[in-house]
Parts: sequence; C-alpha cells; structure tokens
Amino acid sequence: MENPDRISPVQGKGRLLSLDALRGFDMLWIIGGDFFLISLAKWSDVGWLKTLAEQMNHVKWIGFHFYDLIFPLFMFISGIAITLSVKSRLILKTSKSELVKKALYRMVILVSLGILYNGAFRDGFANARYVSILGQIGIAYFFASLIIIFSRSFKTSLFWLSGILIGIVFIQLFVPVPGIGAGVLTPEGHINGYVDRLLLPGRLAYGNGTFDALGIISTISAIAITLMGTGAGYILQLGKLTEYQKAGILVGTGFSLLVFGLFASPFYPVIKQCWTTTYSLIAGGISFLLIALFYLIIDVWGYQKWSFFFRVIGMNSVFIYLFVRIAPVDNIMEFFIGWIIKAMGEDSGQVIKALGALTGEWLLLYYMYRKKIFIKV
Repeated sequence: MENPDRISPVQGKGRLLSLDALRGFDMLWIIGGDFFLISLAKWSDVGWLKTLAEQMNHVKWIGFHFYDLIFPLFMFISGIAITLSVKSRLILKTSKSELVKKALYRMVILVSLGILYNGAFRDGFANARYVSILGQIGIAYFFASLIIIFSRSFKTSLFWLSGILIGIVFIQLFVPVPGIGAGVLTPEGHINGYVDRLLLPGRLAYGNGTFDALGIISTISAIAITLMGTGAGYILQLGKLTEYQKAGILVGTGFSLLVFGLFASPFYPVIKQCWTTTYSLIAGGISFLLIALFYLIIDVWGYQKWSFFFRVIGMNSVFIYLFVRIAPVDNIMEFFIGWIIKAMGEDSGQVIKALGALTGEWLLLYYMYRKKIFIKV
C-alpha cells in the first residue's frame, strides 16, 4: 500500500529534504533546545530526562557527550552540501575559478560574522577573540571545497582525508612541546595550545589563555570532518546504487568509524577541545548514521511531514545562530509571557520560558520560510 504521507522526495532543484531536516535538528540544540531539556529535567525530576539533560553539556576534557556532536555534525552537513553543490555546478560548466571565488567569499563572510559573534565590534579589537565557530566552518568549507573542486576522483579526496587524520595523530602524539614533551594530551601540555600561543592572534579563550578549542590544529581537524561529509554526499549521488544500498553504505561507514575511534580511544583519548582524530572518527561515525537515518525515513520512505519543524530551522541556520546571539530573545518573550512565568514558579517558569523562546524563534523562521526569505552565506 502506498504511504499516504509520502510526497516528492526532492524539493526544488534536487534538494535533499533530509539534509535540511538534519541541519535543523542540529541547530535546535544550539538555539535553546538544550536549555529547554535541562529545564524540563529539573522540573520533572524524571530519571531518563536527567540522563538526557546531562548530555546537553560539553565534556570538560576526555570523553564524549551528545553536545560535543553538534559542531562537527554541522560541518559534516556542510561537507555533504559541498559535494551536491560542486557537482551540479560542474555539470552546468561553471568554471573551477568561479567555484573557488564563491568558496573564498563564503569563508571571508563567515570569518567576519564569527568575529562579530564574539563581540569584537562591540568591545573592540584590542583583546578580541578572532577564532570562532563560524570562522572555523568557513575555513574548513573553503579548503574542503578546494580539495573537491580539484580532485580528479573521489579517491583523491579520500587520500586528503586520510592524510589529515593520520597527520593529526602524528602531530599530537609525536611532535614535542618545548619543555613538556610529546604526546602530553592535557589542557596545559598539548601541542594545539603551543601552536595557538605561538601563531594565533588575539585572545585564547580556554585554559586561562593557554589554548583555544577553535585554534589552528583544531581547524585542520575540522577540514577532515567536512571531508567526511563530502564522502557522504558522494555516496548519496551514486546513480548506480539503489537508495537502500546508499543508506547501507552510510550505515556501514558510520559503524566502522565508530568502532575504530572507540578501539583507539584507550591510548589516544577522545578530546573535543583539542580535536583528536579519535574525536573526529566518533563524531564522523555518528554523523554518517544520522544522515543515513534521516535520508532513509524522509527521502526514501517519504515520511516527510514530521520533519517540517526541523526544515524550517535548517533553511536559515546561520541567521538564527546569529539572531539568538545578538537579539535579547529571552527578554522579548518575557515581555509577552512574563506573567505566566512568574505564576508558574521557579522550575516550571524556566520550562515555560525556554519553550516560549523556542516558539518565538521558530515562528520567526516560519515567517521567513513562508515569505521565501533564505539568508545564505
């Protein structure tokens, strides 16, 4: 029997709905979903909710929580978009120089927006933090794009990916830090921090100014996770495979990366703040599994209506990321529903406050969606 919820699996010019939905799912936790879940767990005092709420914080050093997945997942998704975009433009005979210019323009804009996000335009540039999440996304996107644009085959990009992952292992385990030694993966002793202190301009935001989690070596690792996304995009474009075969390869790749990362983690720890290769493998593995799941449910089986909530967020992800940073969303919502928040008490009020902020943000994005306002970078 035909699925009554099924609609066309492709929106617009070959757009994967699952990609927009996964991007929106990822962004949800950045724009307030984390605060809502934490508030709900505190109010309800339910055990499984508390367990989920614990995942809404970054691990301090060694280990992995769900919240540590959000940033690399976004970069993985941007890697998929690179493959889909570059291939379609090359088919349309767009010159490689033009593609490079577009990627360079995107990098410059994202780096600039990242500096804005960090408050340099508000506080001044004397002690500004120049590295940022948006900046790292832009830099990784640019270099991953160069690799895809000028690679003669998919094997070439795999060579680059393997080289980066292995190179990070070598740098972090075997290159000595003066006065400390090699392979000291502590906040004070890791090679990332030494390179950041040596070369990175501006303020370092971690370890009392000894390193930055978004620093130079971490950015090279970010290129690797973006290249993993280009690999997923390549698999999704293989015309000779059935949709189930594509999903199967994505799942197999994801499990393989996870197993390899977990196997190596006892002697090469999973550390987000210096972006070890084991962290890349685990984050990449989960990202492969998530895109396989979303692709199978949304684009293959055609169950798409449920994903509309996430797609609305995913279509304007950079905008909403900046909006919740710049605009006083909580104050705006309290202006309208503050009387409800006060009447509900402290814990219940926090749940209402978080839900109200999320609702207001989504309604703004829905308005933009209806008006076809999509702010692209």
